[in-house]
Amino acid sequence: MTVSSPTTGERVEQAATRLFAQRGFHGTGIRRLAQESGLTSASLYHWMGTKEELLARLMRSALERLTADARAALAGAGEDPRERLDALVRVHVRAHAERPEQTRVVDGELGALTPDARAGVVALRAEYEDLWRTVIADGVDQGLLVVAQPDLARRAVLEMCSSVARWFRSDGGLGVAEVAEEHVSLARGALGAR
Repeated sequence: MTVSSPTTGERVEQAATRLFAQRGFHGTGIRRLAQESGLTSASLYHWMGTKEELLARLMRSALERLTADARAALAGAGEDPRERLDALVRVHVRAHAERPEQTRVVDGELGALTPDARAGVVALRAEYEDLWRTVIADGVDQGLLVVAQPDLARRAVLEMCSSVARWFRSDGGLGVAEVAEEHVSLARGALGAR
């Protein structure tokens, strides 16, 4: 099986993701980004537009993928809100464990965008969080989840699952699936699953 080399555009996006995750958007200079991409500074603009456009594109792409993965997981989860919650937790933990740089950029660089660019990213984030909001509301309505402040609980569970990007290591003793299952138990506990 032949492994193809990344295209120039893919190299730019990979380098930007890595640098934005390590140094932040504002701490990443164009020269460094060009060097990491194997391009000159002048030719870099052909592949990325502005640095902000590149950041917004990376964030939109990551959120679109996360939302698609969540929708697919929900489609196979059945109707029980607890099982649907489990599916969302697994998707979120896997994304943050397997793509930590990408998710750190999405989670940490929203403030680097101007209001117009931010609006599109915020809309995608809201679409994703609405999946969680609906599952939790269904669980509360059916008496299967018992939580006094559903929105606060949702934010707490998402933050807990997102933190995996900061500490998970593939050589750390637990695999992604095991970490995800532990988070399923923790999320059920936080949301009073019955």
